[in-house]
Amino acid sequence: MAHKARDRPQGGNRLLAALPADSYDRLSPHLEAIELEHGQVVHAAGTVIEHIYFIEQGLVSLVKAMRDGSVVEVGTIGVEGMVGLSSLVGIDRVLVDVVVQAPGTALRVRPGVIGEEMALSPRSRDLILRYAHALLMQFIQTAACNSLHSIEQRCCRWLLIAHDSARTGSFPLTHEFLAMLLGVQRAGVSVAASALQKAGIIEYHYGRVTIVDRHRLEARACECYEAIRAALDRLLEA
Repeated sequence: MAHKARDRPQGGNRLLAALPADSYDRLSPHLEAIELEHGQVVHAAGTVIEHIYFIEQGLVSLVKAMRDGSVVEVGTIGVEGMVGLSSLVGIDRVLVDVVVQAPGTALRVRPGVIGEEMALSPRSRDLILRYAHALLMQFIQTAACNSLHSIEQRCCRWLLIAHDSARTGSFPLTHEFLAMLLGVQRAGVSVAASALQKAGIIEYHYGRVTIVDRHRLEARACECYEAIRAALDRLLEA
């Protein structure tokens, strides 16, 4: 169920929180709070973008489907960002499926409202354009990671990103789904997850993963998690 958002969210979406106060005040009456359910398709490839979503809690995956039915994750959007960015640059149809991986909440708004605010506020326009740059950097980093790093390192990267945006230590995740997201065989993900569980870094039961030791999970991840996180932090703390 959706309802109107009123006050600036505390601990909510970081991109919204970084907007100038006057911009947020103008946007606030147009923001609708909604729940995000695991597996929900927020945007389906090829459909018209009717809403932009600012994630407050949870994580969505940008998933590319191929002709043979295989799919792979090409990026993630969590509490630092927005879903539907392309609608602000004249591309009104979704390029890839956007699927909820970690459930939570979001604030949604019509693209035209954000476009009008960008025209009114140069600071807000600059922030959103810099977010677009950071998102492109994430795509580039993810592509390099998928080509160069081990399955365990990539699993750790994904778990850290999910942990950041889920804002809880436990969230639903199956080996099959993680393998699909990473574009690898399920057996490889199972071996990696088993090693992390035996090391006491995560716990995995009945399709749900719990982060037990965040520090050691970071130590076993590749450089890509830190690179993506640092770029987003620089954007939002500037």
